[in-house]
Amino acid sequence: MRPVTILLVLTNLPDRPSAEALARELVEARLAACVNILPSCHSVYRWHAAIETAEEVPLLIKTSSERYAALEAAIRSHHPYELPEVIAMPVRHGLPDYLAWVADSTSAPDDLQGLPR
Repeated sequence: MRPVTILLVLTNLPDRPSAEALARELVEARLAACVNILPSCHSVYRWHAAIETAEEVPLLIKTSSERYAALEAAIRSHHPYELPEVIAMPVRHGLPDYLAWVADSTSAPDDLQGLPR
C-alpha cells in the first residue's frame, strides 16, 4: 500500500445548522474521517471592495489527499457562500495510528474491497 498524505482542510459556514449538515455529509460520503465544528468566530474581510464582518462557524476537516478533489467539490456544491473558504494544509507529522485511521476512513468504497471491516 502506498503512503497517503493526510490533509487538514479549513472552511467556515454562516451558522451551526449548515456546519453540522456539511460535516455529516462529508463524513457519510467518506470524504472526511472527522470534522470538528468549532465555536463561532467573528470574521472581518474585504468583499466586493467593502469591509465586511460576519459571525461564522469554522470547520476543521481531516481527509486524505486522494479524496481532496471530491471533498472540495462537495464543499462547493453544498456551501451557501458564493466563494467559500477552502484551505488545505498537509499534515507533516502525527500519531501514525491516527493518520492510518484517517486514510482508512476516507478510502473510496472501491478501495475497501477485501479489507477487514
